[in-house]
Amino acid sequence: MSTPLLKLTAVTRRFLSGDKDVVVLNNVNLSIDAGEIVAIVGASGSGKSTLMNILGCLDHPSEGTYTVGGRDTHRLDRDELAQLRREHFGFVFQRYHLLPHVDAVANLEMPAIYAGTARTERHKRAHALLARLGLADRAHHRPGQLSGGQQQRVSIARALMNGGQVILADEPTGALDSKSGQDVLRILHELNALGHTIVIVTHDKAVARHARRIIEISDGEIVADQPNRDYAQALAEAGIGAAHADATVGASSADHRDDTLPPAAADTGARRVIAATSRFAEACRMAWIALVSHRLRTLLTMLGIIIGITSVVSIVAIGEGAKRYMLDDIGSLATNTISFYPGADWGDSRADAIQTLVPADVAALAEQPYVDSATPETPRPQLLRYRNIDVSAMVNGVGDRFFQVRGVRFARGVAFDADAVRRQAQVAVIDSNTRRKLFGNASNPVGEVILLNNVPFVVIGVTVEKKSAFGSSKSLSVWVPYTTASGRLFGQQHLGSITVRVRDGQPGAAAEKSLEKLMIQRHGRKDFFTYNMDSVRKTIEKTGRSLTLLLSLIAVISLVVGGIGVMNIMLVSVTERTREIGIRMAVGARQSDILQQFLVEAVLVCLLGGVIGIALSFALGVVFSMFVAQWSMVFSAGAIVTAFVCSTLIGVIFGFMPARNASRLDPIDALARD
Repeated sequence: MSTPLLKLTAVTRRFLSGDKDVVVLNNVNLSIDAGEIVAIVGASGSGKSTLMNILGCLDHPSEGTYTVGGRDTHRLDRDELAQLRREHFGFVFQRYHLLPHVDAVANLEMPAIYAGTARTERHKRAHALLARLGLADRAHHRPGQLSGGQQQRVSIARALMNGGQVILADEPTGALDSKSGQDVLRILHELNALGHTIVIVTHDKAVARHARRIIEISDGEIVADQPNRDYAQALAEAGIGAAHADATVGASSADHRDDTLPPAAADTGARRVIAATSRFAEACRMAWIALVSHRLRTLLTMLGIIIGITSVVSIVAIGEGAKRYMLDDIGSLATNTISFYPGADWGDSRADAIQTLVPADVAALAEQPYVDSATPETPRPQLLRYRNIDVSAMVNGVGDRFFQVRGVRFARGVAFDADAVRRQAQVAVIDSNTRRKLFGNASNPVGEVILLNNVPFVVIGVTVEKKSAFGSSKSLSVWVPYTTASGRLFGQQHLGSITVRVRDGQPGAAAEKSLEKLMIQRHGRKDFFTYNMDSVRKTIEKTGRSLTLLLSLIAVISLVVGGIGVMNIMLVSVTERTREIGIRMAVGARQSDILQQFLVEAVLVCLLGGVIGIALSFALGVVFSMFVAQWSMVFSAGAIVTAFVCSTLIGVIFGFMPARNASRLDPIDALARD
């Protein structure tokens, strides 16, 4: 004796209604063999739809056992039940249950996508099925563009997409006119002739007459199960004779063998990759359709993400631009310099009495391999006179390498050289402030004679004016050879300070320690202190990073708010699309497929928001450059990548809960939701 294809043994299904259990099915025993065409009839509320849902593994018994081909469904997990629905069952619903935003081909391909069928193969099969059911010219019409009968035929074609060993038709003619109803019944007979097992659930006894076997259910119990004596007459009335059935079998048997019930493919690694790729592509496609279908809601959902990403990227760009601007200003002051001053520290009252910094120290420091150049410096305020103009200026006695050490550039003329230092030449370099004060903007001061403390000096150069974020100095500065300043102006042989420029690429801290050690050896004690400009640069960089981080953290708050908005909208979306979730589960979608679809949608929303936010940041940078001439926003690849990563993480984190809720829906409850 062969094993029944579908078998229910002592099946009871009860539902909780308030504090009471409502029994919908009571101790049902039923067997259906392969190839049968069976009608389950009963009045509304008799339990026939619940029975069909259990037969199709959309629902489960509260008690008893249900086996499919000998497999006990109670022992199967949710994904294994989805596999049964996907590979063995095909559903034809009274309300069609087609996805409204995609065309007929896309509706048909859905079960094949979850089965891992290759795109070209499922596309070809979908068109073949539509052609077989007389819908070749409606392949790219959406459900709203099809009549009721055409939608029902699309639903039948979808049931056959993966083979549909068992076709479960719930009131297949209930929403159709008489002609369309007869067409659907004819198609079901043809499928039965091809070997499909057909189970029709109906309250219409005229429809039930088209089954070979009629099972009557009342108040959750089977009250009759008998062959249909009027089967041949019903076929004749419907115009479906034996000859027609035979012709259908003969015409389609080859197609049935090769296409309708394809053999299971080997579960190879390549097949799994193709299947996973197809499901991911379907998730992306449906996510895009969902976003485009609700443009305003999508834009409002993305708004928080857009504001957050724009804020983060813009703040980082502003901070980076400000940091580079300040570092450029500091760089113009030669940040890789180390200065030696007499005394223990700034403000040391004994510093004036320490006279141990001498020109020989400059030569010794300059000889070190990691030193680029060195210069003495001795500043003193002096009376500066040109013609009838008397001003007070800071006169600096320096070496010929001073301008190299300090990174000073010239607007006019040149610097004095080593020969001028050696012979105590009376030449001077003035700054732009001194030039304006003594000569005005239009005059060229090079070659003019000025008096420093009544000693004549020839102006040979004018330095470029320095403008920085810290403001421009208003003091007047003059530079002369330190030998000339010592012998003709100041009357002192010791130096006020020594400044050393470290070679590029050399560690400033290590160089400072080495130079300190050298100077202690020369002086026999530490009677000086050092000032390393590199520490200023590092402080500015550290402060800039801290401020950028602080402002970015503030901006991240808007990202979090945007993420919460995404989560709320996705929860609403899950509620609105509950029936769609039920349809997908009915055609074989796994929990992971539903989870992936809604998670992809959340990530896509956030990524689109991130792209728009980055674009707005660049636009803001253009506007910023129009109003701020000194410096501009600096966009880094790292900030943009970080923005995309943040968008993705927000989508994953805040989209996970709605996606999980969607994946945990019970398929029968989801299908029943309007």
